[in-house]
Amino acid sequence: MSKKALIAMSGGVDSSVAAALMCEENYSCIGVTMKLYDNEDVGVCRANTCCTLADTEDARQVCSKLGMPYYVLNFTEDFDKQVIDRFVKTYEAGGTPNPCIDCNRYMKHEKLYHRAEQLQCDTIVTGHYARIEQDQETGRWLLKKAKNLAKDQSYVLYFLSQEQLAHTRFPLGEFSSKEEVRELAEKYGFINARKHDSQDICFVVNGDYGDFIERYTGKTFAPGKFVDIEGNVLGEHKGIIRYTIGQRKGLGLALPAPMYVCDKNMEKNEVILTTGEALYSHALIAENFNWIPYDTPDRPVRVTAKTRYKAKEAPATAEALSDGTVRVTFDNPERAVATGQAVVLYDGDLVVGGGTITKVIR
Repeated sequence: MSKKALIAMSGGVDSSVAAALMCEENYSCIGVTMKLYDNEDVGVCRANTCCTLADTEDARQVCSKLGMPYYVLNFTEDFDKQVIDRFVKTYEAGGTPNPCIDCNRYMKHEKLYHRAEQLQCDTIVTGHYARIEQDQETGRWLLKKAKNLAKDQSYVLYFLSQEQLAHTRFPLGEFSSKEEVRELAEKYGFINARKHDSQDICFVVNGDYGDFIERYTGKTFAPGKFVDIEGNVLGEHKGIIRYTIGQRKGLGLALPAPMYVCDKNMEKNEVILTTGEALYSHALIAENFNWIPYDTPDRPVRVTAKTRYKAKEAPATAEALSDGTVRVTFDNPERAVATGQAVVLYDGDLVVGGGTITKVIR
C-alpha cells in the first residue's frame, strides 16, 4: 500500500512545491485548503494576506497539474473560536496575541491532523520553513530551524507534540534560499511560481486591529489617558486595544523626546509610556509550555530565547517551576517583552520548547 500524505495548500508557492516534492517521493497525496472565515465577517482581503478566493483557485490548479485530488474544508466555526476569539480576548486583557501560532496549533496541526487520520493519511505536509529529525539515541522527535534562516518559521511551531512531529513533514526546511523554491515551481510549471508571500494577519483586512475588534465584538473602547511611569498625564489615547508594547509610532502625541508603550492598565484605561528603562525586562513567566527534546527538566537549562517572531535570540536561563510554569531569566534586560506573545527557546538550531508569556518581570 502506498504512503498517503495530506497537503495543506494555501495557494502559495511554498505549499505547492512541498506538494510536488511529496509526489516525487511517491506519496499518494491529497491537497486541502482550509476555509477559515467568511468574507462578510472580515471584509475584502488584501493582496498580502492568505486565504483569498484567488488562493483557492491557485491551489486547485496546482493540484490538477500534479494529478492530486483537491478539497476545500470548511473550518470557519473552529477558526472563529480557536483563533479570532483568542486574538480578541488577549487584546481585551491587555496582551499582544500571535494568531498565526494559534492558527498553526489549532487548525493546521489539530483539525487537519484529525482529518488526515480520518482519510488514513500517514502524514500531514505544510510549506513551513523548519526541519523535523529523530534523535537516534533517545527516539524523540526534534524540531529544528530551517537551513534558510531568513525564512525560518520554527518560532510558530514550538507547540508540536511528539505524536504530531512523528507524522508531519516540512519539505522546504532543507532549502537554502527562497529562490531555489521559486525555480522549482517554475520547473513544475506552477501558476504561482512568482506569487508574493503573504505577510499580514488574514482576517484583519485593513491592518487596523482596533477597528477589527470593535466591529467583531460590537463594543466601543473608550478613549483614556496616556501617562508616564510616574502617573503624569501626557495626553489622550483612542482606545486601549489600539496600542501594543514597544509601540512608538501612531501615538498622536507631541512629545519632547521619543516615548514607547511599556504597559497598559486595563482597569484605569491607561496606556503607560516611557523613554527608556521601563521598556526592559530581566525575566518572564510562561504557561502551557511544551518541551521537545526531553521531558520537563529538573534543573535550569541554558538557552537562547525569542520573545517575538522577528526578535533576536537572547542568552537566558530557563527553569521549570513547581506550578508547571517556566521562568526565563535573561542575561541582559530584554526590550518590549509582551504578555500574550510566545517565548521560544533554542539550543543552536534545536527548538528546546516554548510557551505563552503570562507575566513580565521588570
